[in-house]
Amino acid sequence: MSQTDFDIIVIGGGPGGYVAALRAAQLKLSVAVVEANHLGGICLNWGCIPTKALLRASEINHLLHDLGTYGFKADGVSFDFKAIVARSRAVSKQLASGVQHLLKKAKVPVFKGFGKLDGTASGGKRKVLVQPESGASQTLTAKHVILATGARARALPGLEADGKLVWSYREALVPDELPKRLLVIGSGAIGTEFASFYRNMGSEVTLVEVAPRILPVEDEEISTLARKEFEKQGMRVLTSAKVGALKKGKNDVTVPVEVGGKTETITVDRVISAVGIVGNVENIGLEGTKIKVDRTHVVTDDLCRTGEPGVYAIGDLAGAPWLAHKASHEAVMCVEAIAGKTVHPIDITKIPGCTYCRPQVASVGYTEARAKEAGYKVRVGKFPLMANGKALAMGEPEGMVKTVFDAQTGELLGAHMIGAEVTEMIQGFVIARTAELTEADLMETIFPHPTISESMHEAVLAAYGGALHF
Repeated sequence: MSQTDFDIIVIGGGPGGYVAALRAAQLKLSVAVVEANHLGGICLNWGCIPTKALLRASEINHLLHDLGTYGFKADGVSFDFKAIVARSRAVSKQLASGVQHLLKKAKVPVFKGFGKLDGTASGGKRKVLVQPESGASQTLTAKHVILATGARARALPGLEADGKLVWSYREALVPDELPKRLLVIGSGAIGTEFASFYRNMGSEVTLVEVAPRILPVEDEEISTLARKEFEKQGMRVLTSAKVGALKKGKNDVTVPVEVGGKTETITVDRVISAVGIVGNVENIGLEGTKIKVDRTHVVTDDLCRTGEPGVYAIGDLAGAPWLAHKASHEAVMCVEAIAGKTVHPIDITKIPGCTYCRPQVASVGYTEARAKEAGYKVRVGKFPLMANGKALAMGEPEGMVKTVFDAQTGELLGAHMIGAEVTEMIQGFVIARTAELTEADLMETIFPHPTISESMHEAVLAAYGGALHF
């Protein structure tokens, strides 16, 4: 590649990095991407996408073993676990190739190697050193550098992944065989999704959480209902639990788990450690700069600017929430700000969160408890999916929709869902929060029938004593 000087250099090709490059190209800015591994980042290769492919397989497996509910019979239903994993990898590969095609179409050069800040060049431009896995390094220059190096799984002492008995999300995505007994440590989105996948494929699953409830960032009622549904499916759930030192055997792991002052010893075939992430801040040239790091994440302002002029940070490298769609939105916002466009900082209470377990969980905005802590007087509406015609027709009546309104202004403060396809429905409430709609706007909105989304309307009506079907 002959060109080495650009308007923008993006270090990292994940959902933050490649989107930043594509938007820069649209705005006629010269831009390059530096990526050490795979375009698409963790999301496309080892996170969002392959897990959803696996979860789809587990949903099908569940349905195949519940055919009687729908009036069907089938004998000898089985699956090829290696083929299920292979399909997941193929989906990831296809999408990663798609990212490569998009960058090529936009005429964005991709430099293969590890990128790091390397001081300044003449004219105050930033220098970026690109070190490939083998061969000579190369120096690029740019007016602006966007750091999008992402994050990796947190490894707690004694719970480090060994690739065989103790898995991180990477090993959990590509197992050689289905473990009969599995312990999942951590009940955030990652841990809960893996626990749901393996349970629905037939593993005996124990889900352990140090907090008093699973899915601790979600509304408490949603967490409670999720636990109830998981336990109905045969999953064992332990909360307020502390995991002791692992004792590894030849092909199993013995784990002491303390709950309520009593310690129980659990023996499983495999352990998945899903206890959070840490930002990839090492070896990217932060030393000697004005960039601050707080608990492994780069500190930025509301326009993604770091303390170092001309250097920005987006996505999982920067602040919470650590979500791919937040990274992509930050990417566009950051590049547009560089281009001189008027942009609006992100309001994290308008970012949706989705967990693709069975049943699915989705939310946006304040929980009831956090709204009250923030000083709001609230009106709360709830509607159970068991009263929704489409959910009953689908055979999936488990779940509910909950809305939280400002009692004084009618502003929708938050919405929380658990049930079938709620990850597809939450965007309706995201739009409502973004557009600052009130209860009157939502009440007057016509929802199609029969759909599960009608439960959204009913939950709004319920907050004001007007639910029609419950």
